[in-house]
Amino acid sequence: MRTIDVNEAIDQSPFGRFQWMVVALCGTLLVVDGYDVFVAGTVLPTLIQEWGLTKPQAGALQAWALFGMMFGALILGPLADRIGRKKGVAISFVLFTSATVLTGFAETPGQFKFFRFIAGLGCGGLMPNAVALMNEYAPKRLRGTMVALMFSGYSVGGMVAAGLGIGLIPSFGWQPMFFIAAVPLLLLPLILWKLPESLGFLIKQGKQDEAKRIFARINPATPLAADDRLIFVEVKGASTSVAELFRHGRLLRTLMLWLSFFCCLLLVYLLSSWLPKVLQEAGYAERASLLSLFSLNFGGMAGAIMGGRLGDRFGLPRVVVGFFAAAALSIALIGVNPAPGLLFALIFVAGATTIGTQILLYASVAQLYNLSVRSTGLGWASGVGRIGAIVGPTMGGVLLARELPLGQNFLIFALPAAIATLAMMVFALSNARSSDRAQLATV
Repeated sequence: MRTIDVNEAIDQSPFGRFQWMVVALCGTLLVVDGYDVFVAGTVLPTLIQEWGLTKPQAGALQAWALFGMMFGALILGPLADRIGRKKGVAISFVLFTSATVLTGFAETPGQFKFFRFIAGLGCGGLMPNAVALMNEYAPKRLRGTMVALMFSGYSVGGMVAAGLGIGLIPSFGWQPMFFIAAVPLLLLPLILWKLPESLGFLIKQGKQDEAKRIFARINPATPLAADDRLIFVEVKGASTSVAELFRHGRLLRTLMLWLSFFCCLLLVYLLSSWLPKVLQEAGYAERASLLSLFSLNFGGMAGAIMGGRLGDRFGLPRVVVGFFAAAALSIALIGVNPAPGLLFALIFVAGATTIGTQILLYASVAQLYNLSVRSTGLGWASGVGRIGAIVGPTMGGVLLARELPLGQNFLIFALPAAIATLAMMVFALSNARSSDRAQLATV
């Protein structure tokens, strides 16, 4: 009889076909999730015209889905701890795809807000469960790369939304952009059939036979005997409060990470909500303005993958500082109304250094805190970021209502990136001093 720690076994096993299937399924889920988030930006200019919305009203319209995402993470994430990750993913998936389809039937801004809030609940619940599954089935040596690949599906969803918007909205209006979300519902049987349950959840529930069937697919070359027993070792630190995040010289670094999260998600949702509308008002055709969302998300996908590789080589703080500086410069230069080729190149860079930087910030938080406070640190940093996500579209609507020149708008849009650059420079310097002190203490 053997006792097998599944975490240790996965870390030592080769990354095989079964794990690639988990990457593909979770990545596909995030494609649908990304589509749901970015589709609102593609239809916003049409809604403003059709419903006679002011820009602040349109910004508030966008924020309802983000409120839903915040509550969804708080409600559906913990629910999955009790009913299982697979069921949590399925509930979230059905919730946001169904609500997105129903959004296409909205006849008033109030109905639109309600359905977008429900869709946001599902989106907010899907992300933490998909990330948790991917982390569990990826060996530690490849975890960052696999999570980055999975996250790239989010940007692919944004590109799909932009591409469909270019083809559908001018001819058929905004409603089909939401009706088309019925198509991913056809994936539900595949998800229920192929997506594995969390091994940790199954073992804690005493479902050894089901856990063994899944575990045997991870490394088929090592068969399990009938009397082998799987265990899930989870190191738990002492119960901690939020105050622990500010102790042991982490006060300044914690605050700088929170500020960076706030600015980063503010930028992501500000640009994804308002970029097409701003470019239309600057004289670009509707198709060209929607193509900007495609460039933004294509950049986000490239930035996520490239940023992870650069972070492993040069250190995360340096790379994040560089990315935010590039974001500030590229966003500011969009406002000079350059030639179309240069414009889309700048939008690509802006996407790479805002959407792509989200993953680098999560990794920075994970590296800052020890195991006992890591989940608390990630939760609070993400929560502060979600506040920025809500502020972004609303602030954009208020600013654009003032009808400032294009250059001034984008200079203001670039300010959060400049603030985040300074915040991460302070973080990097404080981190370096802390490392130096730790090395001197060991001498």
